[in-house]
Amino acid sequence: MAKPKNEYVNREISWLHFNERVLQESADENVPLIERLRFLGIFSNNLDEFFKVRYATVKRIVDAGKKGKSVLGGERARDLLEEITKIVIAQQSKSIKILKQVEKELENQNIFIIDEKGVTEDQAVFIKDYFQKKVGPELMTIILNDVTQFPVLKDTAAYLAVKMVLQSEAGGLLKRRNELQYALIEIPKGIDRFVVLPKKDGKDYIIILDDLIRFCLDNIFTMFDHGSISAHMIKITRDAELDIDNDLSKSFIEKISSSVRHRKISDPVRFVYDKSIERDTLRYLKEKMGIQENDSVIPGGRYHNRRDYMGFPSLGRTDLLYEKIKPLPVKGLSFEGSLFESIAKKDYLQYAPYHTFFYVVKFLKEAALDPKVRTIKITVYRLANDSQVAAALINAAKNGKQVTVQIELQARFDEQANIEYANQLQEEGVNLIFGIPGLKVHSKTCLIEREEGSGIKRYGFISTGNFNEATARIYTDYTLFTANDAILKELNKVFGFFETSYKINKYKHLIVSPHYTINVFNKLIDNEIANALVGKEAYIKIKMNSFTSYKMVDKLYEASRAGVKIQLIIRGICCLIPGVEGMSENIEAISVVDKFLEHPRLFIFANDGNPKVYISSADWMTRNLVYRVEVGCPIYDEDIKQELIDTFEISWNDNVKARVFSKDQDNAYRKSDGPKVRSQFALYDYYAKKKDS
Repeated sequence: MAKPKNEYVNREISWLHFNERVLQESADENVPLIERLRFLGIFSNNLDEFFKVRYATVKRIVDAGKKGKSVLGGERARDLLEEITKIVIAQQSKSIKILKQVEKELENQNIFIIDEKGVTEDQAVFIKDYFQKKVGPELMTIILNDVTQFPVLKDTAAYLAVKMVLQSEAGGLLKRRNELQYALIEIPKGIDRFVVLPKKDGKDYIIILDDLIRFCLDNIFTMFDHGSISAHMIKITRDAELDIDNDLSKSFIEKISSSVRHRKISDPVRFVYDKSIERDTLRYLKEKMGIQENDSVIPGGRYHNRRDYMGFPSLGRTDLLYEKIKPLPVKGLSFEGSLFESIAKKDYLQYAPYHTFFYVVKFLKEAALDPKVRTIKITVYRLANDSQVAAALINAAKNGKQVTVQIELQARFDEQANIEYANQLQEEGVNLIFGIPGLKVHSKTCLIEREEGSGIKRYGFISTGNFNEATARIYTDYTLFTANDAILKELNKVFGFFETSYKINKYKHLIVSPHYTINVFNKLIDNEIANALVGKEAYIKIKMNSFTSYKMVDKLYEASRAGVKIQLIIRGICCLIPGVEGMSENIEAISVVDKFLEHPRLFIFANDGNPKVYISSADWMTRNLVYRVEVGCPIYDEDIKQELIDTFEISWNDNVKARVFSKDQDNAYRKSDGPKVRSQFALYDYYAKKKDS
């Protein structure tokens, strides 16, 4: 059979299809109304990050005069930029229509979002007072006609581009001078984007900060004698790649700090404007900003930075929000006694947010106070703003424990926060490791050594997600607590690698990137292929965030052709095309986008009736397999192994929020004649029953 012409989906295009699934949530009438607005915010925030990172990368290829076909799945870079722009314009248009529809439905709920033209006299008094006290002092306004050089616009900050037509007085009559005055107003980030106005007659009123400023334009520009004034929003997105210099006299923190500062003035990769802006104003701005025809210029709606809708006020309307779940305890793991004593007897699995994340914090707090604990080693990628994890580590250092933190200073968009945490931890006596040249440390691990009897006993946890109390409420992630010395001895080798990176360790249990992950998974897949060829039970079940490694895609195609049944649950990018005869007819793939962000990495192999199960910090992306330190962990406890298989099956059976990957790439919802299964809700029920069993 002839090999199909198209073997892969381009990763950038697949990412845009993922963001389309987020947009679908904002259009879903079964999603609570305010949550739909927040999904619009997530869609917008995702798009900003996409342009900062992925679009910027492709643009660099074009600017370098290269085609980039080898790294872009066979697509020419310039053609890809055009295709991205076309898709984004269509998605932006769709998002604006959805927003208008949601606003109409909010009005049916007596929630009104008004603009500057809909302000009543009573509201005007409140708005002018609010502007004078809160907004006016924060405004940064630049008169463009008076500056010799156009100001450097901040990355993804929103600006109002103001146009005034000036007039003069002659003989008591006002006459136009045909003189145009332009200005820029930066929308303050430190003020809530949605200003809640006084409630009236049982109705809630909100004005967006942009419109509040528009209402007060005459107050801002009182010194100009203008006949007309208008304000339209614009914003730019800048390349977010870090360019780290090679100055040996600088510390790694200094290099990262410098690179983060440089990001503020890096090349713009997208210019978004209100499509109702006057043509002459748009022409003036593009000329002054040096925007070329081949740059990504996106006509948008009246409001930009719709990511702020993620923080849309709840107004006390719990009926328009998802019901908050109460995180459950892990069965058998009590908060009353010592976690060390419990974990010494058996392994435990925490699945946040269905389980409370506090087990991680309590484990570290207990270690900080326990006189028998000698060392704590942990990897840090993203921490919460006010991190209890960091506080526990500092507490441990103050109690004389030897605390070592591998902190990743190049965690995308968290560089500055991690630099600040690094300085704080270092000041408190914590030993810091800043990674390995050329590799990011993305593993999620902790190792504790405790004096017991005449020796040292190890405890630890290995996770699929960050040790972040804030995201643990909305990200789904597995964390395995274990005292299995075979696993933890090897985890100690990983921490040793951070300090002695030239020494390549061998691992029998853990799956460690960058040296072993591809080979180990290839062997596991080969085992399934061999079993399938002789008629034994053979299947592969995988849950990941993204799947972009063409090598691993090819390996699953090989397994499919051998008859291995493959089920994939991929939240985001999926470069594999399932269901193609002669290539992938034995592969099915779905994506679940719902209330929580699906974040675990779970791998299940049939192994002829004795399943092998792993959790990992690594997706099957080239960066995770080759350019990062990642840790995958085998599950040896039979109860936990079955629990993980159960959770996969519940997700796989989703027929409410599951979209099917296909060669059509149409994000079609999975259809089923059977009972409705909404996996995230079903998983909570599963653990609630498990707790009481």
